[in-house]
Amino acid sequence: MEKMWSPWRSLYIDSFNKDKKESGCVFCEAPKEDVDDPENLLIDKGKYTFTILNLYPYNNGHLMVVPYRHTSDFGSITAEESNEIFLKLQIAQKALTEIMRPEGFNVGANIGKVSGAGIHEHIHFHVVPRWNGDTNFMPVLGEVKVISQDLLTTKNNLLKAYSEFK
Repeated sequence: MEKMWSPWRSLYIDSFNKDKKESGCVFCEAPKEDVDDPENLLIDKGKYTFTILNLYPYNNGHLMVVPYRHTSDFGSITAEESNEIFLKLQIAQKALTEIMRPEGFNVGANIGKVSGAGIHEHIHFHVVPRWNGDTNFMPVLGEVKVISQDLLTTKNNLLKAYSEFK
């Protein structure tokens, strides 16, 4: 796979890799941060879950809804967690629709390492906005994905939209 130079991402990568090395699970450390801190990717905190921008997004606006409880077992998700996960997935879709106007969404989870989960030890659910033609020659031929908006710009836009849906 070809690499594209994007030095602005090193701040995010360094901070998240540091957290992961120190704690063992970036998803257990992330909710300890404040949503209003411009240095992290947190968007929302609920009673059982939090929502965060994906550090390695499939597309602009790629969000994840993550239960606070550390588990990789989909069957262990409680009714309370499940209800909030689905509510937060709906809010994510509404906020992304408001600020980005996507033409569709992928919503789901990669459960287990073999399914493609990058952090398979802690279950999380993806909301990926999609547009007609968002897969082009770059990822297909070059095995490279270009994300056109800075993650913190996306975060600021989402925080404004989220305030309308709480």
